[in-house]
Amino acid sequence: MTVKLHWFLPTTGDGRTIVERFHADKSIGPAAARKPDIDYLAQIARAAEQLGFEGVLTPTGTWCEDAWLTTAALIRETRTLKYLVAFRPGVISPTLAAQMSATYQRISGGRLLLNVVTGGDAVEQRRFGDWHDHDTRYARTDEFLSIVRGVWTGKPFDFAGEHLSVEGATLLAPPDPLPQVYFGGSSPAALPVAARHADVYLTWGEPPAQVADKIGRVRGLAGDRDVRFGIRLHTISRDTGEQAWHEAQKLLDALDPVQFRRAQEQLAASESEGQRRMVALHNGSHDGGAHSLEIYPNLWAGIGLVRGGAGTALVGSHEEVAERIAEYHALGIEEFIFSGYPHLEEAYWFGEGVRPALARRGLLSPTLVVV
Repeated sequence: MTVKLHWFLPTTGDGRTIVERFHADKSIGPAAARKPDIDYLAQIARAAEQLGFEGVLTPTGTWCEDAWLTTAALIRETRTLKYLVAFRPGVISPTLAAQMSATYQRISGGRLLLNVVTGGDAVEQRRFGDWHDHDTRYARTDEFLSIVRGVWTGKPFDFAGEHLSVEGATLLAPPDPLPQVYFGGSSPAALPVAARHADVYLTWGEPPAQVADKIGRVRGLAGDRDVRFGIRLHTISRDTGEQAWHEAQKLLDALDPVQFRRAQEQLAASESEGQRRMVALHNGSHDGGAHSLEIYPNLWAGIGLVRGGAGTALVGSHEEVAERIAEYHALGIEEFIFSGYPHLEEAYWFGEGVRPALARRGLLSPTLVVV
């Protein structure tokens, strides 16, 4: 079993610091040095394709550009790269989502992947007009994905649920191939939905023992249904471990104190169980420097001090980072979604440094090894 590697499109902006606008006012902290214009995002997409990444994740939220439109504009910039489009099922019709997916597959030549983001932050959800509570949002997502998969059959589809209902839902033609559904969530409300609908269950970068526990729970709920597993991490890899940790310290030193306090307040208020687990890894403290936030060998919790969502990074030499990837892979993780600041440069550090180390371990398909 080999691994699939994905990169990330920073549609909120990019730079040499931790660029985060979800949890901080725009007037607080350093602004993105690189705007998320289409030309810069195209540079990253082309680099990811050249370096052998399977696809790129594009986030969703009011703090970034729309993922559907942005990635559709990038289709012609690449030939084989897949686009993992994050979207919120509570703010779009399931029939429309099925139609958009089918259209996207046809115009891209089958390069769409779907990242279903139910939403764990009530403040963010209300910006979209969604006033449901946490568990109800997951119950609605369950119905949403049932409808999407039903519409994808190409036959008129009826569904009457507690939250969503459709009658005779159909579309021009089914998507071919069907987009793979990536789904995350750590709460008791989320895991059964993942087990029923996810092709790939995604977890944020927790220590291996916690990841193994989560994999076991999803497998137990899925029964005979085949579910693959993926992990979302940042990365800082260099020729030596010392160089990599120096870069981590630079990110830490650049944190604005006001931005840090505001982010901590809002991260602590999140309804997301996954976010709670991320916060628990660092407990809001960074007084001891970068190494004080190393929660497992080469696993660094510093990103999560101000960034919502994925808050950990693999930090070390290329060989050390490859070793940690191999450790997660041994647990059953097949897909890895990485990012780094800035995303263009870090893609090359990873692609030219870590990928050869993974190839030497036999973890990359021979057809995907970039020479």
